[in-house]
Amino acid sequence: MFASKNFLVLALLALVAACGGGGAREKERPPPLVRAEPATNMRFVETVDAVGNALANEQVTLSAPVTDRLLRLNFDDGSFVRRGQVVAVLAQGQETAQLAEARAREREAGQQLQRIATLKARGFATKANLDAQTASAAAARAQAAEARASIGDRVITAPFSGWVSLRTISPGAIVNAGTEIATISDLSRIKLDFPVPETVLAAIRPGLAIEARAAAYPDQPFRGQVATIDAVVDPNTRSVMVRAVLPNPDQKLKPGMLLNVRIETQPRLGLSVPELAIVGEGDQRFVYVVGADGKAKRTAVRTGLRSAGRIEILDGLRPGAKVVTEGVVKLSDGMKVRLAGPGAGRAAAR
Repeated sequence: MFASKNFLVLALLALVAACGGGGAREKERPPPLVRAEPATNMRFVETVDAVGNALANEQVTLSAPVTDRLLRLNFDDGSFVRRGQVVAVLAQGQETAQLAEARAREREAGQQLQRIATLKARGFATKANLDAQTASAAAARAQAAEARASIGDRVITAPFSGWVSLRTISPGAIVNAGTEIATISDLSRIKLDFPVPETVLAAIRPGLAIEARAAAYPDQPFRGQVATIDAVVDPNTRSVMVRAVLPNPDQKLKPGMLLNVRIETQPRLGLSVPELAIVGEGDQRFVYVVGADGKAKRTAVRTGLRSAGRIEILDGLRPGAKVVTEGVVKLSDGMKVRLAGPGAGRAAAR
C-alpha cells in the first residue's frame, strides 16, 4: 500500500512537470510574421464620370428651296465637298428666260433714262419726266435681280467643307420645296455634350481636360477640353449640360456616338498605403505602425480617395511610417511582430 501511494505521488509530480513545461513552450512562441512598407506619396485625382453624345462641329441638311425637277447632283455617297462647291442643280430654263427679258428691260430703261437726262440738261424735258424714268430704270434693275436670285435658288452649294451623307435621291426626280437633298457634316472636330450633377458644378470650368472612350475603340482614349457650360440647370434632373471639344483628325468619331467621359478635377499628391493595410471598425479606420521597438501600434487614420490598390491618408500618419500591409488580422495593439523580408520564408521553414 505504501508503494502504491508513492507511485501516485510520482505520477502527480510528473503531470505537474508536464504542465509547467507546456506553459514555458507557450511563452516561447515567436511573434507573428508580417509584412510592412513605408507610407509613400502618390498622385490622386478626383474625377467626374458621365456619358456624352457626339455632335459634328458643323452640320447642315440641304433641302430644295422650290418645287422643280432635279437636274444634276455633283457628289457621291460619303464624298468630301469644299465650301462653295455646287452640290445640286434644279431646272432653271424658265428662270433663265425671265432673266434675259429682265436684263433687256433694264438696258432699255437705262438708255431711256440717259436720253431724258440729256434732254433735261438742254431744257427739253421736265424734272417729272426724269423722275419717272429713274423709277422705271430702278424697277427694271429690281426685276433683273429677282430673276438672278430665282436662278441662284436653284443652284445649291455647300456652306462649309465637310462629308456628305448617303444619297437618297436621283437626278431627274421632281422635288418639292423642303425635300432633303444631302447632309453635310464637318468632322474636323467633335462637340461632346454630357450632363454633370449640379453638386460638382464648382469643379467644372472651361479649359479643363477630359478623356472620352467609345465602344467602337475601347483601347483608344480621345482627349479634349471643356469648351462651354450651359447657363441653365435642368430642374428635373438637377444637372447641367457641358460641352467639350475633341480633335478628330482621323474622323474615327461620328456624330451620334455615345462616349464615356472622365474629367480630372482636383489632381494632388497625397500620402498613401495599400488597401490591405486598412482595418475598419464602424466608421473608423486604423493601421498598424511598426515602431523602432518592433511593436505594432494601432493608429487611427482618416482616409480619402482610392486608386490603383492604394488609399489616400488625409490625417493620422507621417510620411515614411512603416505600416503593416500583410498579416493585420493576427495583430493587436502593442504586439511585438517579426517583419518578413528576403529569405524570411526559408527562416520560417527552418
